[in-house]
Amino acid sequence: MKKFILVLSLCLAGGLMSCERKGTVEKDVSERTQPTANLLEEGVVIGNQLQEDTLKGSLKAYAKGGVGEAEFKITYHAPAVRGRIIWGGLVPFDRVWVTGAHMATTIESNIDFTLNNQSISAGKYGLFTIPGKDAWTVIINKNWQQHLSDEYDMKDDVARMEIIPAQRAQHQERLQYEVIVNSENELMIKMAWEKWQLQIPITINH
Repeated sequence: MKKFILVLSLCLAGGLMSCERKGTVEKDVSERTQPTANLLEEGVVIGNQLQEDTLKGSLKAYAKGGVGEAEFKITYHAPAVRGRIIWGGLVPFDRVWVTGAHMATTIESNIDFTLNNQSISAGKYGLFTIPGKDAWTVIINKNWQQHLSDEYDMKDDVARMEIIPAQRAQHQERLQYEVIVNSENELMIKMAWEKWQLQIPITINH
């Protein structure tokens, strides 16, 4: 009888320990996956890519940066080259481009800023470009909530600037934005894709 009680006690104790271990594992998994879920909801950060990207589709992505109280965020969909002719092919010259894919690329700031001596109030805007063979036109437009540039209207532009793109030494497979701090008053929005990059200077209004 004593032997039976001892065996029963050992079994019960083992079961409790197993439950405790299982609960701990499930909690750890939950804690690990939660940040990933939040990241996928917001988008991904695209890094420098030297090799072919095998992922299909245009990934939802973002870039953030700021200095002092100023914060900027670029939200976009990033297509990949995948062996295609980009400039003058997939992206035609001399036509308004969403500078990404799917929905309009947006620029969002919590503080007033300036592009090409044109003051822009804090808020959210569409970021468009008109690629040219020699120079590009960068456009900040009020209508940020649209599919590609289907509803683009020049009358909603709040600022324009002509910029000469620079050729990259290395291939960038998937379109990438970065927000780079130059000084306490100046930021640069950098867009890179394939063998070209565009640098957009932003001045923070104080």
